[in-house]
Amino acid sequence: MDQRTPPDLHSDMVAAARAVSLSAGQRAQAEDRDDGFPAADVADLVRLGLLAAPIPSDLGGSGLGEEPGAWKLADVLRLVGYGSLALGRLYEGHVNALQLIAQYGDLGQRARLFADAGAGHLFGVWNTEPPGGGVVIEDCGDGSRLGGVKTFASGSGFVTRALVTGRSPGGETLMLVVPLPAGARADLSAWRAHGMRASATGTLDFNGLALLPDAVLGNPDDYFRQPVFSSGAWRFTAVQLGGIEAVFDVWRAHLVGTGREADPHQLARLGEGAIAVEGARQWVARAAAMATDGMLAPERVVAFVNLARLAVEKAGLDVLQLAQRSVGLQGFLRTHPLERLTRDLATYLRQPAPDRALTGAAAEILRTRAMAGDLWSGVAV
Repeated sequence: MDQRTPPDLHSDMVAAARAVSLSAGQRAQAEDRDDGFPAADVADLVRLGLLAAPIPSDLGGSGLGEEPGAWKLADVLRLVGYGSLALGRLYEGHVNALQLIAQYGDLGQRARLFADAGAGHLFGVWNTEPPGGGVVIEDCGDGSRLGGVKTFASGSGFVTRALVTGRSPGGETLMLVVPLPAGARADLSAWRAHGMRASATGTLDFNGLALLPDAVLGNPDDYFRQPVFSSGAWRFTAVQLGGIEAVFDVWRAHLVGTGREADPHQLARLGEGAIAVEGARQWVARAAAMATDGMLAPERVVAFVNLARLAVEKAGLDVLQLAQRSVGLQGFLRTHPLERLTRDLATYLRQPAPDRALTGAAAEILRTRAMAGDLWSGVAV
């Protein structure tokens, strides 16, 4: 573990996340630019022990995410997202990578890669690629090299340990952990997004990189193994929840600051927003518990997490609409704190394949004869 981690915060990752959230929120406006990246916030994650926190406790880490129901990890992700959704997106990817390494890595890989995390390396998980241009492993006379690119890779140029999918010469899909030099091989020119501008999302060029002998993690197709592949989506819903809460709090502060807290129409909107926020919180908490307690069949876990994804998305969209209607035109001015928060949240709510998530969950529900109240209770039917 990083010896710079303060002992009190090492034992309380939620307190560390609150500290990071506060400082990240103060810096977020300045980082909201096309070439932005929350470097100082990532440094705080290192300094306060959060970058190393997901390392399993039996390997010297805090075991963040090992607790029953993953309640502490859910709170940490929510708080980081509250301060900055761009930072939350990067941290969630880092946590995802370390959890995959813990599950699929051998003893040597885990020791080496967790030491890297403890030393301050930022990890990321990148699996998106253009048709026919993804990462491939090429056999060369002096070993194996990589070819191809990954797209929509958050943290490009800043992630120094990338967990990526790649195709072997035989066509198998493998998980690879690839060391990357900081500030190289990244093209951010296409990331001209409405929100999440500080996430450094771009294209990463892997062409010509040597493949280290122990770079392959687990067995072929382990990356897509269920329920881990789909149920892990609960983590980004926790980050989204933080963004929803940030919008709600700025909206609420605006009503108080402008003397509109007694307006019955504003009160009605705020009440509806509070219902949406609390509903999202309950979905995230239960999805985190189901994804980590092993009580339900994998297909049932995936169905619930998919429903949670869509419930949190709906709550976020509802809060966005209510807040913007309440605040009015001021909330669209760049000088108003709501403007950036709504852009970032609207962008981060756009996660892949929502229709497939919904219909897949519905199909699983139709396959069971359980009563509605027993669908997610662990009753075997």
